[in-house]
This record gives sequence, C-alpha cells and structure tokens, in this order.
Amino acid sequence: MITIKEVKTKKDLKAFVKFPFKLYKGSKYWVPPIISEELKTFNKKENPVFNDADATLFLAFNNEEIVGRVAVIINWLEVKNQSLKKMRFGWFDFIDDLDVSQALFNKIEEIGRSHDLEYSEGPVGFSNLDKVGVMTEGFESIAPMITWYNHPYYVKHYEAANYKVEKSYSESRFPFENVKPEFFLKAQELIKKRYQLRALKFTKTEEVMPYADKMFDLFNESYSSLASFVAITDVQKEYFKKKFISFVNPEYIKFVVDKDDNLVGFAIVMPAFAKALQKMNGKLFPFGFRHILHAKKHSKDVIFYLIGIHPDYQNKGVHAVIFNEYYNTFTEKGIKTCFRTPELEDNYAIHQIWKRFDPVVYKRRKTFRKEIA
Repeated sequence: MITIKEVKTKKDLKAFVKFPFKLYKGSKYWVPPIISEELKTFNKKENPVFNDADATLFLAFNNEEIVGRVAVIINWLEVKNQSLKKMRFGWFDFIDDLDVSQALFNKIEEIGRSHDLEYSEGPVGFSNLDKVGVMTEGFESIAPMITWYNHPYYVKHYEAANYKVEKSYSESRFPFENVKPEFFLKAQELIKKRYQLRALKFTKTEEVMPYADKMFDLFNESYSSLASFVAITDVQKEYFKKKFISFVNPEYIKFVVDKDDNLVGFAIVMPAFAKALQKMNGKLFPFGFRHILHAKKHSKDVIFYLIGIHPDYQNKGVHAVIFNEYYNTFTEKGIKTCFRTPELEDNYAIHQIWKRFDPVVYKRRKTFRKEIA
C-alpha cells in the first residue's frame, strides 16, 4: 500500500532532504547536496523565493518506509507575468516502482488542477538558477554540484505516466588544451577598442559585491527571451549573493564594462566541487568545510556556470574578451578540464560560442510535460 504524506514538520523535512542519500547509497556518480543548504532552500523564513512562490513537499511511503519524494511548486510570478499556467515539480526521486511514481504524479496533478493550472512540467526548481531535468544519457559520469543525478529507470516512469518531452538539454566538456588563444586574442583587443570596453579582475570576494546587483540585472536582461524565464527579484539578489558568490573563487568571476562603468557582459565559473561533496557526504562540519575550501582553491576542473551579454552587445564578440581573461587565469591555475552546465539543445547561439573548443556532449537531460486541465 503506497501512501502519500505532506511534509509539515522539521523531522519530515529532514527525511525529505535525506531520502536520496539512501536511494543513491554506494553510487560513484551521485553527488550529495549539503544537507543544511537543502533545508534552507525550503525554509520560508530564509528563502525569499517564497515571497512569490509556493511549494508543497510530499513523501511516499510503503508501510513505514520512505520510497519517494517530490516538491510541487507554483511560481506565481511565472503564472501572473507570463500567463504560463504551469505546475512545476522538482526534487523528484523514487524507487523503481510504478505505483510509487504514479502516486506522486497524481499528487502533482491534483494540486495543479486545484489552482486551475493547465499543465505540469518537471523536474525543475523555482527558477532558472535551480537544477533542471531528468538525466537521459551520461549515467556513468559524476554529476556536477549544480545538476540532479538520477537512476536510468526514471525516464520510463515519466513515459508510463503519459508525460512527453518538453525541453532537451545537453552538457559538454572539453580539455583546456583545446582552447587556442589565436581564436580570440586579436579579436578581443579590437572589440575593447571599438566599443570602449574593459575587463574587470577580482582577487577578493568583497571586490565583486559592488557589481553583484548589476550582474543579476544583466542576467535578467540577457536570459529573458528563454522559455519559462522567471526574473530574479531584488530580495532574491541578496539571497543569491550570500548563497553562491562565497563558493566561487573571485578570480573566476569576469565582468566587462563600458566607458561609463556599465556592465555589458559577465561570466561565472565555479571550481568542480563534486568530489569534495562526495567526501563530505552532506555535512559541512566538522571537516566538510575543509574539502570545499580545498576544491575552491585547488580544483583543476571548472564549470562554466553562467555567461550573460547585454542584448545591445550580443553578436559583437564580447565573449572573446571574457574568454581571453579566462585563458590567462586558467593557464596560471593549471586548469585541465572545462565543463558546461545544462544548455538548451535549441539554443544555437550559445553552441556557436563554444564550437571552436571542440566540446564533447557527455550528458543529456530533459524536462517532461503533461496537460492536466
């Protein structure tokens, strides 16, 4: 008998967060989240996303054993501003039992219909800065910190519940030795001169902070055309500054400004934390923080997390300025491999930017959709 229980207590929430630790125990490729950070994500007093979104968490039980979980999400900014009557869902994990997944799907759809929403899509988070997609290829590669990992059987559960593919993403990697400076060295000098641009370099996190709000504003502008984009609010900016920027080596944050100090381009690269997180097994203390700090300073693998170019400067070669800055930094740091976060497979503009580095797709993932009205 499968029963579904809403998460209402701190004990239930901790069980919700820790369920994947049991589901993926022994996996060489699953990367544990930091338990304390996951708990904060669903704390309405700490995460300002709840000013504009609702999330109801559920656990699936077989007798007394937890066998699945899901977060059912409505982002009201998305519903109101874009007229997308979408029920989001994420943090969706389950054992290989169709009764379990179907019971959770039923709960997603039930809540969606109760709010007059038209379709459900997942797995997704609250916004475009959250994790996205079910892995469909690449199960024998370690998952980055910023993506979900799942067992291969997940896809058949979506299909059995009559969910259809909505969006397709790919993740790629390339050795740093593929980066040849002749492709951008001269071009970036001409571009800086033509548009009166300059690159900013940082060595301390506090140097980044005066530009952080401008970066999130530019993120909103440069990503607004993507499907299901939800803008970051002013309150969320403060939250994300505390949550993300402290994890990033400031030397891996690159900004390009014009003659009036207006931000026209930015990029954030993160050290690869996956192996450090596996050693931590979800715990920052007493020793987990050391693994994070070591990876932050010494990881030879990096992940291109975000790149944003102001719409007025897109297709004008600003990315060449950014790549030149990273080439110098990565050469100094001895970086070996560059990874890219999930990118929409039909985002041809971003794929064109990377093509000279001969990236290899090593993972694919998808979101799935079902009409529920």
